[in-house]
Amino acid sequence: MDSGTSLLDVSAVSRTYHKWESAFGKVLEETYRKWLQYKDDCLRQIQQDPHPTGLFCNRSFDLYACWPDALPGTLVNVSCPSYLPWVHTVQHGVVRRNCGLDGQWVRDSEGHLWRDMSECEEEQSTYIQELWLKQVMLSFQILYTVGYTLSLLSLLSALIILLSIRKLHCMRNYIHANLFVSFILRAVAVLLKDSLLDQHWSRQINTHADIGDMLSHRAAIGCRIAQALMQYFVLANHYWFFGEALYLHSVLIASVFMDNNKCLPYGLLGWGTPMMFVIPWILMKLLKENKECWAINENMNYWWIIRVPILFASLVNFMIFMKILKVILSKLRADNQHRSPDYKLRLAKATLTLIPLFGVHELVFMFATDEQTSGVLRLIKVFVTLFLNSFQGLLVAVLYCYSNKEVKEELQKCLRGWRRRLKVLCCDQ
Repeated sequence: MDSGTSLLDVSAVSRTYHKWESAFGKVLEETYRKWLQYKDDCLRQIQQDPHPTGLFCNRSFDLYACWPDALPGTLVNVSCPSYLPWVHTVQHGVVRRNCGLDGQWVRDSEGHLWRDMSECEEEQSTYIQELWLKQVMLSFQILYTVGYTLSLLSLLSALIILLSIRKLHCMRNYIHANLFVSFILRAVAVLLKDSLLDQHWSRQINTHADIGDMLSHRAAIGCRIAQALMQYFVLANHYWFFGEALYLHSVLIASVFMDNNKCLPYGLLGWGTPMMFVIPWILMKLLKENKECWAINENMNYWWIIRVPILFASLVNFMIFMKILKVILSKLRADNQHRSPDYKLRLAKATLTLIPLFGVHELVFMFATDEQTSGVLRLIKVFVTLFLNSFQGLLVAVLYCYSNKEVKEELQKCLRGWRRRLKVLCCDQ
C-alpha cells in the first residue's frame, strides 16, 4: 500500500456517511462491507500478479481504487470502484492517476497523490434530490419532536392532576392514567431513540478504525435498546387504547370481556400483552437482522411480529367504536326526536372525542407501510402519521383532563380550598 496515502479517503466512504446520515445508515454499512471486499480483492491481486522489470510506478491500493503497475509517463485509467452506492450510474466512468517519468506516482501541490475521479462522482441532480429529501425529513423530525414534547409536558401535568385529587380515583380514570403513562413513555422512548441515533451516526470519522467502531455491535447497543423500548411502548399505547375501548363497551353495552371493578386484567392487557410480541421481535433481530440500530426492516416477516398485534387492536377498536357510536346515536335520537341542531352537535362531539381515545385514526394508513409507498404518497403518509402520533397525547390530555367537566370542578374545589387556607394563614399572621 502506498505510504503517502491517507488512512481513509474522505471523498469515498466518509463522504457517503455524511450524505446519508442516520436515516440511511444501511447504505453506509453496505458500502463499508463492499469496500472491505474490494480492498481484500485488490490486496490479493497485488500479491499474486508478477512484478515487471525496470522502472515503473508500484501497484497499490489507495483506499479508493486499486492501481496496477504503470510505465513512466503514462496516464493510468481504472474503472470506478464497485463499492460506490451510485456505481450503476457511473459504470462506464474511470478514475485516473499519472505515473511520473521518475517511476513515482504524481503528487499535487500539497504533496498528496494526484487522482482524477470526476467521472466517478455522484450525479448532481441525484445529489440535489437527496439533499432536498434530507431537508424534508429534518422538517418532519422537528415537527414530531415539538409534538412529542408538548404531549409529554401536557400528559405529565394531566397525570399529576388525576393522581393527586382523591375524588378522581376511579376505574375509568385508572385506565385514563395508564393510557397517559403509555403516551409519556412512548414520547420519551421516541425522543431518546432519536438522540441515540443522532449520536451514533454523527461520530467524527478520522481513521479507518472509526467506521469499524461505529458499525460494531458494541457501539449500536444503546440505540438498539432504545429501539426495542420504543416498540414496546408503542404496543403498550395501542393496547391501552384497546383497554379504553373494552371498558367503554362494557359500561355502555355489556360486560363480556373482563370485570370492570378489577384493575389487574386491564393492567395485564395494557402492559403484559406487548411483551408477548416484543420479545420474539428482539430475538429475531438478534438472530437474523442484528445490524446497526435495528431501524431497517430487511425481512418484512419479522416486522409483522409488531405490526399484526397493532392491526388487531386497531381493527377491534374500530368495530367497538362503530358499535358505541350506534348506541350513542340511538340514545340521542330518543332524547331528541326532532333532530335539532344540538342533536347533531352532540353526535359530532361524541364522535370526535372517541376517535383519539380509541386510536381510530390509525386505520387511515394501516395497510400502507413505508415500504409499500413511494414518492409524494409516502411523504404525505409520513407527515400525517407523524403529526397525528406526536400530537395525539396532547389531544388526549386536553379532552380527558383539562376540558373534562368533572376534573375542572374538582380543580376549582381544590383552588377554593387552597385560597381559604391561605386567607387563614394570612389572618393568623
